[in-house]
Amino acid sequence: MKLKSLLVLPVLFLCLLSFSQNQTHAKINYPNNVDTPLTKKEKSMIEEVYQLQAQEMVYDNESFLKDIKHLLRNRILIYEDVDPKTQKKGKLLSNVPLFKTYNKNFKRDTKFNVENFNPLKYQLDFFANGTYVYQIDNTNYFIQVTSQYRKFK
Repeated sequence: MKLKSLLVLPVLFLCLLSFSQNQTHAKINYPNNVDTPLTKKEKSMIEEVYQLQAQEMVYDNESFLKDIKHLLRNRILIYEDVDPKTQKKGKLLSNVPLFKTYNKNFKRDTKFNVENFNPLKYQLDFFANGTYVYQIDNTNYFIQVTSQYRKFK
């Protein structure tokens, strides 16, 4: 009986190893707009968050730069919904931690201004599989972060 158990164990291990090797990761479909250069506003957002590490962490890292462009240009939608019946229930932005890894001096925005809001300051679910909605406190504004695996036109 022990001999059978000892023989089954390596076979089970090989099956699990084989299965894990066959796993494929979902491919991200980037729209063509990620190939264009960063705008001044996008550079400003990146530099506010990454500070002195922006060059090394973002600009010199081609794949991460592409992810950031895709995020800012295609996947983050900031919108206003004044009708309480159609407003989505989302996490309040005040409950989302700030992304302070590279900039320890971050402070929360005291007033929301859609024109100068930097979503990169927050630890939003940027790289999750689903679509997430956050409500900006005391406003009718929402931030929708769409999955990076969704197909874009």
